[in-house]
Amino acid sequence: MSTAWVKVVTAIVVLAGALPGLASAEPPPDNPGPLAVSYGTKNPYAAQQDPATYQPPPEGFRPVFTEHVARHGSRALSKGTDDELALRIWEQAAGENALTDAGRRFGDDVRSLHTATTTLGYGNLTERGEREHQGLATRVYQRLPDLFDRIAANKEHIAVVTSGKDRAVDSAQVFTDALAAADPAVTASIDPARTDRNLLYFHKTDAAYQNYLDNDPRLPRTLHDITDQPRTHQVARNVLGRIFTSAFVDRLATGTYDFVADGKHVTDEVGAVRVIYDLYAIAPAMSAEGTWQFDRIIDGENAQWLGYLSDAAEFYRKGPAFAGDDITYRMANVLLDDLFAKLEAKRAGTSDLGAEFRFTHAEEIIPLAVLMKLPGSTRATPPDQPFTYTGNPWRGALVAPMAANIQWDMYQRGDDYIVRMLYNEQQTAFESGCAPINPGSYFYRVDELERCFGRHAAS
Repeated sequence: MSTAWVKVVTAIVVLAGALPGLASAEPPPDNPGPLAVSYGTKNPYAAQQDPATYQPPPEGFRPVFTEHVARHGSRALSKGTDDELALRIWEQAAGENALTDAGRRFGDDVRSLHTATTTLGYGNLTERGEREHQGLATRVYQRLPDLFDRIAANKEHIAVVTSGKDRAVDSAQVFTDALAAADPAVTASIDPARTDRNLLYFHKTDAAYQNYLDNDPRLPRTLHDITDQPRTHQVARNVLGRIFTSAFVDRLATGTYDFVADGKHVTDEVGAVRVIYDLYAIAPAMSAEGTWQFDRIIDGENAQWLGYLSDAAEFYRKGPAFAGDDITYRMANVLLDDLFAKLEAKRAGTSDLGAEFRFTHAEEIIPLAVLMKLPGSTRATPPDQPFTYTGNPWRGALVAPMAANIQWDMYQRGDDYIVRMLYNEQQTAFESGCAPINPGSYFYRVDELERCFGRHAAS
């Protein structure tokens, strides 16, 4: 684990009891920073390093290629389930005269969020998401101006590949528009975006992985055990008690109601609070579309606990998951192979690409991070030892926030080719089995990366 990552994780973890309670105060919802872990993988993007502090390449090396894979930018709720359910629960309570003063205001916020989401379109890129990818593109150009001069001069191509989902396609469009604005000379080099589901939506095309989600008994059992703890029920009562009368919360907890939207049922207080948490978590991503006060309903340790439950689900569904089993991430080999293939083609002189930019989803970024042993994604858990914050550094907000990205920059000096990796724009060492060109360097020879990732013997 990198020193910088250790410092970040240390800053957010409090060793308190068997499971976590994070003590640091959260940044304001409309400006969440990298420590806003309670938002999980819905945390809006923040670059993790000032580009002015990057190591320069060794003398004589010039950039000849760059590539990245990035998650789409901040988005709206992915489907009309949680806002519909929250409205139905609220309307039931309103009909029973079971709302607090804060609960009445909460209903206004839910209706407002619902209106903004339906206007924007479920799952679509928000204004904040657009800005995230515009910023990424601008910084790529600022980091590698000589490369883009070369691309324009040599009439090389810039490939753009997406999953085909609207939010990924739109992210690609705002990214390439911003790149062209930064350097109009490369406009003609930017190829039309193409779709590759097998490369960038593989979580839906991999049959073995889908079988794991649908049929592996460890998954529902582990997530149930993590969720169904006394603290979860207490947190649910803490949060719901700000909205509803205690009698209504009691009725929720005893299964009096069955609220349904799009096939999803809420039959108890835990289900209800998790629906409300999902609105809380998406609000920062939609900060340009409206202002909501969900952070007044869910805050402090309640927010951190619900963020932990969300992270646990992501950890087991997409991340390192169960020790001794690679089912959640081996499918990312198709993407890792593509990253290497583009490097190798450039080195061999068989590619006219100067850059390739890929736009995908958390379901691809998270497994790729595990496969590459990136910081925070190296530790699976034994089946009998559930994921906890105190026992594992994995945090969704750090591993795969909105617009999360992995970038490889390739430099050449004669016949020598080296690569630097940025992870969420922080220069990041490759896994410990890979040797940099010098101790402490973030640059690696392509041959060495091929060797340590087992592609083939170094030449």
